[in-house]
Amino acid sequence: MSTGNLEFFSAIEISKEDTRTQDFVEYIKQFDDFGTVTQVHELHVGNQPVPVYVNEFWTSKQRAASSIHEVSYRACFKPQLPRFFIEQLTSEGDTVLDPFMGRGTTLIEAILMNRFGIGCDINPLSNVLCGPRFNPPTLNQVEKRLERLDLSYDGDPPEDLDVFFQEDTLKELCALRSYFADKDSKKDVVDRWIQMVATNRLTGHSNGFFSVYTLPPNQALTADRQRLINAKREQEPEYRDVKKLILKKSKSLLKNLEEKDYQSFKQFGKKSKIVIGSSKEAKGIKAGSVDLVVTSPPFLDVVDYASDNWLRCWFNNLEPDTIPISIHRNVESWSAEMTETFKRMVKLLQKGAYVAFEVGEVRKGKIKLEDHVIPAAEKAGLTPILVLVNDQEFTKTSNCWGVSNLEKGTNTNRIVLLKKP
Repeated sequence: MSTGNLEFFSAIEISKEDTRTQDFVEYIKQFDDFGTVTQVHELHVGNQPVPVYVNEFWTSKQRAASSIHEVSYRACFKPQLPRFFIEQLTSEGDTVLDPFMGRGTTLIEAILMNRFGIGCDINPLSNVLCGPRFNPPTLNQVEKRLERLDLSYDGDPPEDLDVFFQEDTLKELCALRSYFADKDSKKDVVDRWIQMVATNRLTGHSNGFFSVYTLPPNQALTADRQRLINAKREQEPEYRDVKKLILKKSKSLLKNLEEKDYQSFKQFGKKSKIVIGSSKEAKGIKAGSVDLVVTSPPFLDVVDYASDNWLRCWFNNLEPDTIPISIHRNVESWSAEMTETFKRMVKLLQKGAYVAFEVGEVRKGKIKLEDHVIPAAEKAGLTPILVLVNDQEFTKTSNCWGVSNLEKGTNTNRIVLLKKP
């Protein structure tokens, strides 16, 4: 890979009529908001060389994102990432799609920016965690609903959950679970919000969660492993007031929403959409209706979503074994699925629309997914425009591409920008 200060490559052939791409490329080349100069490199993969732009484009020195994003979910990106591309590559009233939506960061950020959001995910928990934030209630509404809820429970709680929850806490959770199951499709916006917050507060490593100390809230241990933690830490579950913690987290999520944000949710959130299903199908979305895709796909076999979410599935009356989440053991299988997803995206995108596709490094940097994403996208009919590397600890560019900075915990994002011709 070249390390010279290269110009944009003529092989990509940006037409004079394509002013948005020209403007975006010039914007990132000249970007110096945080006092560093964009460095340009060259990546040889696929049918043509692709330029790589490296700088600190967002996050560490930027204003904090909206508090409403703070719903824990494993392997999610920071809101500043989709905001960067939404701001530069779309206009108000456009539609932004995330085919691997997870907790819905892209969608929420799009709505806050007066765009419509569409999300797709194979995991029905995505709807539980994202949908209620399309149209959030006020804190007063949440408080009044909690006051009315009867959390007494006379049944027998499930075995093994007592390793996570104190007896009375567990009974309150069982009562709340039954309340949501009984209401089912009749849940209103306040019910759905409370269900989301409770799902988010099930387990964690502070007294802000319903559980005793355990792993971070974006994953769950088995009961046997939790017993080992309890024994090692000499701990027992203590009572947690379910209503109190739901109200506390609600206050945190809603704390910096302004009237303009509620107006955005009212105008754009109510008309936004979530599809539960495969990204290769993304059913129910009109062809040619999408202006931008911003997404981060699952990375090979590094995350086991079903195992991480078994307790959340229990609370929401879902069967994790029935959720057909793909776990790819080799890059060939992963690339084939991404090709099929790209083919679907080509149908949904408007002509000239973009895909910002975050890629990660797996297996301690031995596999750089952009080397596989670009050929997969080309097979589907998308044109690679560039790779953007956001380096939050901007030092030497070689660190962004060397093995030393590609191990677990690397503080960079790498996004392949693609375009529908």
